[in-house]
Amino acid sequence: MSRTATIIWQTIGIVLTLALMCGAVAWGYAMRPIAEVCPALTYRILDSDQRCYLTEGELDSLLRQAEVYPVGKHIDMLAIHRIEDVIRSHPMVARAECYSTPMYEVRVDIRQRQPLLEVRTPIERYFVDTRHTIMPWREEIKDQVIIATGAVGPQAACSSLAEMAEWLQRDSYWRERIRYIHMRTPQNAVLIMHDDDQPQVVIGALSNYQYKLTKLRTFLDNSADATQDKHYRELDIRFRGQVIGRK
Repeated sequence: MSRTATIIWQTIGIVLTLALMCGAVAWGYAMRPIAEVCPALTYRILDSDQRCYLTEGELDSLLRQAEVYPVGKHIDMLAIHRIEDVIRSHPMVARAECYSTPMYEVRVDIRQRQPLLEVRTPIERYFVDTRHTIMPWREEIKDQVIIATGAVGPQAACSSLAEMAEWLQRDSYWRERIRYIHMRTPQNAVLIMHDDDQPQVVIGALSNYQYKLTKLRTFLDNSADATQDKHYRELDIRFRGQVIGRK
């Protein structure tokens, strides 16, 4: 083969190699995702079957205000941990976990705060959640919880009252009967029943409430008819070994 023919074939080989390389690059470009940006944001409220205090619009607005709303942003600009922090700052959110899918969609799994106790005083109204921390009052919260009224301060609401409310929620007997814990003074509580015909129960200080209510249940189980016949206005269980009825 002449030198000229060799050069021609070498040139053809180089051209074909370059063509194949360009084709491979073009194929790779065509097969990559259409755009490496976040196409969608999805919220999953994991306990929405029990309560739903959040809306997508509210959460979207929160992320936009913090300038971390992900839709339309390049994947390198997604601040996953920052999105989590912003969602967790919402007063109705207990936990949030944020992650991205292989298609660059952002998803946020959320659990909401669960009310345990509602507090109503002449100057404020709020809830205490199951973590014994204050959560804001909202009209859409419909959970049936114990209501504390009267001389209630935030410290007592998040400690002694929350502990008692938690115990009452677990106790099926008292959960169905007690509606209010009214604090006449910080050391003098009265229990008000769901049934208005039932006498109020003077429990006094909240210390030893389990013993006092166990004593009262024993008394009611053994003398419910007699108690009802006497139309007591209140039952006083402050004193050890006694239940005092007052008309």
